[in-house]
Amino acid sequence: MNENNTEEKVVEEQKAANPINKVKEDIKEVLNQPEQAPSIQIDSFIRLSLILVLSALLIFIVWQFMIKPTIDFKNNEKMVEDAARRYYEFNYSQLPTGERVATLSIQQLYDKAFLTEDLYIPNSTKPCDSQNSWVKVRKENGEYKYYTYLKCGIQESNIDHEGPVIEINGDKEMAIGLGEEYKEPGVKSVVDDKDGKLDVKDVVIKSSALNTNEIGEYEVQYIATDNLSNKTVVKRKVKVIAKLKSIVAKETNKENYYKGKDPNNYVYFSGMLWRIVDSDGKNVRLVAFEDIANVNYAGLNKWLSYFYNHLSDGAKKLIVKNQYCNELLESVNEKIDECNSYTKKLNSYVLSVADVNKANTEEGNYLITETISWLSNEKSDEEAYTVDVFTYADSKSYLEDKKTYNYGVRPVITIKGDSLIKSGLGTYKSPYNLGETPPGKVDDKINTRTSGEFIKHAGMLWRIVEVNEDGTTKIISMDSIKAKDNVKVKTSYQSKSKIYNPTEKGNIGYFIKNKVSEYVDTSYFVNKNVEVPIYDGEIQYGKETTTKKYKVKLSAPNIYEMFSAYTNTFGNMKAHWLINSSKQDVTKSAMTDIGVIITIVGDYDEFGIRVVANLQENIMITKGKGTFDNPYNITK
Repeated sequence: MNENNTEEKVVEEQKAANPINKVKEDIKEVLNQPEQAPSIQIDSFIRLSLILVLSALLIFIVWQFMIKPTIDFKNNEKMVEDAARRYYEFNYSQLPTGERVATLSIQQLYDKAFLTEDLYIPNSTKPCDSQNSWVKVRKENGEYKYYTYLKCGIQESNIDHEGPVIEINGDKEMAIGLGEEYKEPGVKSVVDDKDGKLDVKDVVIKSSALNTNEIGEYEVQYIATDNLSNKTVVKRKVKVIAKLKSIVAKETNKENYYKGKDPNNYVYFSGMLWRIVDSDGKNVRLVAFEDIANVNYAGLNKWLSYFYNHLSDGAKKLIVKNQYCNELLESVNEKIDECNSYTKKLNSYVLSVADVNKANTEEGNYLITETISWLSNEKSDEEAYTVDVFTYADSKSYLEDKKTYNYGVRPVITIKGDSLIKSGLGTYKSPYNLGETPPGKVDDKINTRTSGEFIKHAGMLWRIVEVNEDGTTKIISMDSIKAKDNVKVKTSYQSKSKIYNPTEKGNIGYFIKNKVSEYVDTSYFVNKNVEVPIYDGEIQYGKETTTKKYKVKLSAPNIYEMFSAYTNTFGNMKAHWLINSSKQDVTKSAMTDIGVIITIVGDYDEFGIRVVANLQENIMITKGKGTFDNPYNITK
């Protein structure tokens, strides 16, 4: 091959390999041909320009996002360490001795004004982490050595800053029975990424708050540090639990009955307070702490079905059907403590004479009511037995009365004995809580709550009766209306009819509709149709002959509705008018000062005003747990 051709070929290859050389050659060609049109290859200039631009951009990026941030970060590290050194120059006595390590957070350096310049994450206005960045100092070989850990976004100092890894024996959540001894499972291993395997005996275990004699949830802490005092805390959750039947077996006699005047056997269940009656070793019976309503004996079973439907869904899952005593007794006394006849399996019933007698001691009996309450035992087709503090205390006997009278009803239910007690001590102030009806949270709508829970509104305590289908919530006041004294009203009817009527002047219903708003803020309530139950003669549950509807914000309570029996007041403050009405002239309904319903009322009789209202659909919870001592506060 010709040598000249070979050299030309090499030159061409060099041009191709070096774009700049090629551009020079192209320029030469242009200069050697002045009269010809430019033949330079424009794309070569573009490529060169692009290379130069990209190279400059790359250099800028490397500088701006790698080199400069690293320089700035290192400068910040030095600034922090210098500040720490100045701190200890002024606070020499705080320098560690022996093998101890002293730690200063950057926040402390700011607080003490040894660090005044703000430190930011590179290329941002966000500050570095002042709480978790620190300077540690330790004496090594007779001199103090400083270790600076600075965290600024994704950049952090290359210093050991993580504590050891702790592995504990057993699970991180464990449960033990009430009163059982807590046996510490201990630590399996402790390993540090810098210091290696550490001695498990050096792990500090903190469990001072753990009390196995009190139901609750506790925390055990396992704390380990490495040679640079980087700390790790691992937590174990320990639940002290008890099954309800176990508590009953532990705190009752061999028959598993509670006895006496005031044993600690209170349970908060479905928004209501209950007392434990007994256990059969498998399940546990509860009785309502209070009369829920009043009802005639013949309507008892139908009313108990109404009551059961108002329990929370969570509560119903724990209730088991049971047989209850309903023995016929010609006469009763305090010696009867066995039952020979039982109902079919029911969701709820009422106490029997035998139940009450088994709870009796010389000190008293917690099953004796302050009102007059039905027992399950009948005397005849016309009469059944009741118990109350008045007759029982005086004569040690029971009252037998007509089944058509409206006396208090305290439902009894049976719940699963394996139900776990989640909290509480079983006392009135701290009842056992099974957690089946979790309390409402802030911003929950009040219409998501359950019957029985308490509300504080307009300076008064109220109780949820039920949530209506339209989203409104029916509530009943726990007190009679008060101004300076209790607001009392007597009838002054113009018409012969004595039926509750909000449109008739002089009528109790008219006063409640038009006058009570002077004492109660009604801005959260809605106008709603209220049915007045009307009877031909005696007022009895389910025996209404007609009803009359009126659209009002406030009305009197119904004898048979939830929580119409129990009030928060005593003596003559307890007495109030009721909505149930009869076509008979003298038959009207009211609650007396001893908590007993009367239906024969004269025009001269005077009673207080207790009201029922319906909250708007959009009412929200602002605080509270829905209990008597901690009611929900509400807002629109």
